Amino acid sequence: MSERIYRDPVHNIIRLRTDTREGRLMIDLIDAPEFQRLRRIKQLGLALYTYQGAEHSRFTHSLGVLHLITRVLDRLSEHYGIADEERAAARAAALLHDIGHGSFSHVMEHVLGYHHEHWTARAVRDEATEINRVLRAFAPQLPERVAEIIEGRFQPAWLAQLVSSQLDVDRMDYLLRDSLMTGAKYGIYDLEWIINALAVDEENDRIYVAARGLYAVEEYLQARYYMFRQVYFHRTLRSAEAVLRSTLRRALELVAADADVWCASGTAFARMLHRIPLTLADHLEMDDSDVLFHLKQWRRASDHVLRDLSTRFIARRFFKAIDLDMPEAERADFLNAARDVVARAGFAPEYYFIEDHASDVPYYNYYRADAEPKARIYVEDGYARPRIREISEVSDAVRGLQRYELHRICFPPEVKDEIYALYHTAAPATHAVTTD
Repeated sequence: MSERIYRDPVHNIIRLRTDTREGRLMIDLIDAPEFQRLRRIKQLGLALYTYQGAEHSRFTHSLGVLHLITRVLDRLSEHYGIADEERAAARAAALLHDIGHGSFSHVMEHVLGYHHEHWTARAVRDEATEINRVLRAFAPQLPERVAEIIEGRFQPAWLAQLVSSQLDVDRMDYLLRDSLMTGAKYGIYDLEWIINALAVDEENDRIYVAARGLYAVEEYLQARYYMFRQVYFHRTLRSAEAVLRSTLRRALELVAADADVWCASGTAFARMLHRIPLTLADHLEMDDSDVLFHLKQWRRASDHVLRDLSTRFIARRFFKAIDLDMPEAERADFLNAARDVVARAGFAPEYYFIEDHASDVPYYNYYRADAEPKARIYVEDGYARPRIREISEVSDAVRGLQRYELHRICFPPEVKDEIYALYHTAAPATHAVTTD
């Protein structure tokens, strides 16, 4: 057997056949420049500034997702009919699901107001991309079928749910991978037992988990919950994002005002700064290195704010952060007072006083009657007379997961003592300050 082997820190050995049409399809997609670009996009964005081992890329994650979809399809094909073209489409979609990501994963999405799935579908459909040519060479309709899976419009729906749903191969890989690479053990769960318990409800066209897999799925959901609380919403990580977003916003506003801001002329990054609508080729040209290169240059900018923010980011001198652990009635007065402290110290609040709102909501649409099937997890309840039910109807553990939201402020460390004093005045005496 001819094969290509990738050594992976999570899955150990990932084998890809090179002596079959489908195997060659996967190899050619991996070798395409649009996919190789993912080597230059950090999987966890700025998490490496908090967890120094989090240097892994979207490339390694996407290979892991391909590996998992292959294992799941091999398992399910023992019991259900899966056409060759459907299998190829699902594997290609799993592999390519992240090619639309911008620099530092989600950071640029927040600054420029786009969603990576839009760019992913465009890259798959655009005949100018190599991945499109590779897909068309396999089957003329394959690019559209892959795009439909990414957009959630593919039939049968259960096959698309393996790629994108509340229990999909994307989440299965990134929880284990992010847990391993950050050193945070919260993301560990029983992957093997979930794969073993996956099944298809053909009548209702959906994936479900056999009764024996219930506890493994509970563990998976708890792992995701705690990874959000301890890793993805970590204060230092979010503070780093706040500094980077402020830096980019300042650069964009200066360019819009015709101020002198250095940029590499003729590049996609320059067009982005000048708010010129980006083509697909422009978007796929940029990666993490473009942002870092410009920030390094802006440390010598004539504009004080741009120069200061860039210097803080490159030197890892991020803002401090406080979670607003106080009654809602007292929050507005504290925010106004803290903002005034920042302004009196000579810092423009629009760049140096950041309110950070975030919430993890994968569990709460379980309780909505109108939630679509991909936003739910279905499990088999009982053995003697089994029924397929939504997991929150069966599991006390899932019902007990509380919605996690945060509201915090980020500000320069130069004013931390005064803001901490304000916080202790506003917050109840029984609450300790939670800062970084």
